[in-house]
Amino acid sequence: MKEKIISLMEKTLSAYPDSHILSYFDDVKREGLTEHGFPRLTADIGILISHGRRTDLMSLFLEMMEFCCKNIPKVKAANDFSVREICSCISALEESDTVPVSDISRWKSYLSEIDPFSCYNQYAVSPTDKVKNWGLFTAVSEYFRMKMGLGGSEEFIDIQLASQLQWLDENGMYMDAQGDKHHPIVYDLAPRGLFALLLKAGYRGRYYDEIDSALRRSGILTLKMQSPNGEVAFGGRSNQFIHNEPWMIGIYAYEAERYIREGNLSLASEFGAAIVRAIGITEEHLNAEPIYHIKNRFPTETRYGCEKYAYFDKYMITVASNLYSAYLLWNDAIPVPDVPDVEPSVALTSEHFHKLFLKAGGYGIEFDLDGDPHYDASGLGRVHKAGAPSAICLSVPCPCSPKYTVNIENPVSLSLCPGILVDGEWIFATDLQYKVMDTSCDEHSASCSLYTRFASGEEMISKYTVNRDGVKIEVSGACDVAFMLPAFHFDGESYTELTESDGRLEIKFKNRICRYTVSGEIHSANSLAANRNGLYKVYYATGKDKLDVMIDII
Repeated sequence: MKEKIISLMEKTLSAYPDSHILSYFDDVKREGLTEHGFPRLTADIGILISHGRRTDLMSLFLEMMEFCCKNIPKVKAANDFSVREICSCISALEESDTVPVSDISRWKSYLSEIDPFSCYNQYAVSPTDKVKNWGLFTAVSEYFRMKMGLGGSEEFIDIQLASQLQWLDENGMYMDAQGDKHHPIVYDLAPRGLFALLLKAGYRGRYYDEIDSALRRSGILTLKMQSPNGEVAFGGRSNQFIHNEPWMIGIYAYEAERYIREGNLSLASEFGAAIVRAIGITEEHLNAEPIYHIKNRFPTETRYGCEKYAYFDKYMITVASNLYSAYLLWNDAIPVPDVPDVEPSVALTSEHFHKLFLKAGGYGIEFDLDGDPHYDASGLGRVHKAGAPSAICLSVPCPCSPKYTVNIENPVSLSLCPGILVDGEWIFATDLQYKVMDTSCDEHSASCSLYTRFASGEEMISKYTVNRDGVKIEVSGACDVAFMLPAFHFDGESYTELTESDGRLEIKFKNRICRYTVSGEIHSANSLAANRNGLYKVYYATGKDKLDVMIDII
């Protein structure tokens, strides 16, 4: 598996032609270090060279590494991220005896000059300081520097860790939002990956037990949150980038090793299978031509689906960086089984993340019970089937006012959700809160019932059952009812084929078909909605008092 991970890192680097790297370096030499994308690229080239890959870049790498190590102590340029990665690169080169000892010694001497208070952008001065995840990156960078004998202080590191532990919810998930809700999924995974990396690297300080306990609590939940396709859950900013899954691989590797130590090989094998799924979806995106850093096929220069900070030069190489974290967390004793159908399961996060997951029969669905209108929408926001294109039904909702780039103005938010008729207009529950009434799970299926109340006072109950046949939805209320149906239309490169007939809507994409079959009538809203994956046509089904909807992917 380690060689597989290094190969995927090399594939990631192939998205950067040599001419692009040279141009990037020219920009950095002219403007100075301003952020961590360039040191990250430098570190990952060095790591590949240490493994005998991309040795054609040796001369350029040595110049890049000299520039980074010499300048990092002098400027605040997101070194919170960079120091750990540059240290990891030096360790890999030193172990492989790939570059002259004199170069290694000189780079180390530069890094030994780091003053944490002038080098890092964000850090806690006291354990109760309200510093978010950058403070954890700072702590891990300082630990890696200290481990190499280049300075650093255990007290400084422990202050950072104390400031970070205050952001964990009851499940051990990291709450990164500025408010009290809408915490993004990816910004939970990254801190937990850093915690795991810190402990794997040898930290046994004051907060070891508390960190490890939090990782244990969150580990099983994270296993249940994974899509049957191997993807991380949707929710919030920085979602749908292909660097997301590698952080999850690292977390799974840490947990698999835990259960090997405890003799629970069955559970270790479940984590091993989850790793295989996550590796598979990552490889699928890296095998596409050209390689894009986000899960759509719009040209990179359009920045479709990206926040302002989520540009190619930073987020493409982050795939390799996160893969190397997974490499460092890997243990060869982890079982790598053939991937069976996912066992039926139900998982509910804390109210801070407001997500519900059902899996059975190769299908996985995810609900947002209180969607962030800038990134998501309330309702059923994901239906995945193992082996089918993720976006063919819905992989992430369409927000009404996205804080990322799309090419249309969304006329509506979009999810798979119920609606009612008010004064001749259909109103859908994409911006409401849902209450989980009950959940159940047996050896063949998983189900739940949700309650929501519209602003006009009408109440509605929707029941969802997932099994090998697909996703069955039953909607009921004391009024005319409807259910919103997204129809995938365009991923930036290819259009889908839509077929409508009485009570049925079919969407064909990449030789697979998503099929909606309803007990009522299907209508087109004659509008498009956009999310990070592309464009969806808006349809809806209607019925009197109740409505049945069946979703299957063939």
